[in-house]
Amino acid sequence: MQEALLLADETEPPSPLSLRQVPDQTIYNLPFFVENPQSTAFRKQFFPKTSLTQWNDWRWQLRNRITDISQLERFIRLSADEQEALRGERGGLPMSITPYYASLLRADDPTQPVRRTVVPTCGEYLCSPGEQQDPLSEDSHSPVPGLIHRYPDRVLFLVTDFCSNYCRYCTRSRLVGRDRHQHFNMNQWKKAIAYIAGNPVVRDVLLSGGDPLTLPDDKLEWLLGELHRIPHVEMLRIGTKVPVVLPQRVTPALVAMLRRFHPLWISIHVTHPDELTPETTQACERLADAGIPLGSQTVLLAGINDSVATMTSLYQGLVRRRVKPYYLYQCDPILGSAHFRTPVSKGLEIYQGLRGHTTGYAVPTYVIDAPGGGGKIPLLPETVVGRDQDNLLLKNYEGRIFRYPDVIKGYN
Repeated sequence: MQEALLLADETEPPSPLSLRQVPDQTIYNLPFFVENPQSTAFRKQFFPKTSLTQWNDWRWQLRNRITDISQLERFIRLSADEQEALRGERGGLPMSITPYYASLLRADDPTQPVRRTVVPTCGEYLCSPGEQQDPLSEDSHSPVPGLIHRYPDRVLFLVTDFCSNYCRYCTRSRLVGRDRHQHFNMNQWKKAIAYIAGNPVVRDVLLSGGDPLTLPDDKLEWLLGELHRIPHVEMLRIGTKVPVVLPQRVTPALVAMLRRFHPLWISIHVTHPDELTPETTQACERLADAGIPLGSQTVLLAGINDSVATMTSLYQGLVRRRVKPYYLYQCDPILGSAHFRTPVSKGLEIYQGLRGHTTGYAVPTYVIDAPGGGGKIPLLPETVVGRDQDNLLLKNYEGRIFRYPDVIKGYN
């Protein structure tokens, strides 16, 4: 009956774009989010008629996203490079920035890390050797549209092609933000669920997209409920950047719904310490208080977070907010990503600068998601440096060498 009500007169999940039709005067029972002074000043300067209640409404934030150059020029002074990228009709990944996230951007600094992640530049239109539209070969591991089955016991379920913000280095820029929805509708969801239900080896389902937390509560609840009822699905995960770019979405109602589907884990895409605002802190606290384990995933980006100091600040800040740094990703070689990618040696340098110098809880696993569909491959500085007869020679975080007795009689 629930499914019939959900699917009646609707064959696809409602696009958040349709929220533009919701009247501004609609009153929602919204929780209060503490604003930081920066976003307060931004709201009063650029949205003087917007109340704090409206600003804290995630649907208002979606309706008022910055999506073109005329809107963006109200808030920041664009560099020549940014202007050229935005004025060109090149058919690339569209721009979308929530007003909340726009409040974090520096008006006069095109080199600001968080600004570079969301404002297009001409570098993304330059293709370099080795770059591909689908470098991880996700499409070739897709048994049904929207579902990727690369690892034996887990699947990646792409449930929407919509994000509130579009990161300029997005691995799925070929799929998201184009308002097509041909692969992200209710019929596709049902086919993916049927595939999962028919494959008992699948014990772990990761919902991604796009961003699953941009779906309305009832659609997300239905989806989680259908997956939760499959006996061999032992855990559900959600990959999202919403707590960072749209923290107002993490309402008490959403959290109350999510906590019904334990074991549920959430991986949050966090890029830079500037994103750890009071609003993001509050969103993470709500999820953690509901018993949802939180992990972070960070992409290593040139000139944005490629220093030990920046990563130390980010990861220690996340741990204080009860978010475990999980993966540090080498940037995928998508088309037009050369200006974002660092040498692998830089990632190893950062890992070495974290390990032993801060708590292990604040040290993620540094990985390359191997081009061609090879999966995530961990990268580690060399710590086993040789042998001295029956002793293993090990190098610690200070570069000192230690011996470990590595022979146990009778063991083979």
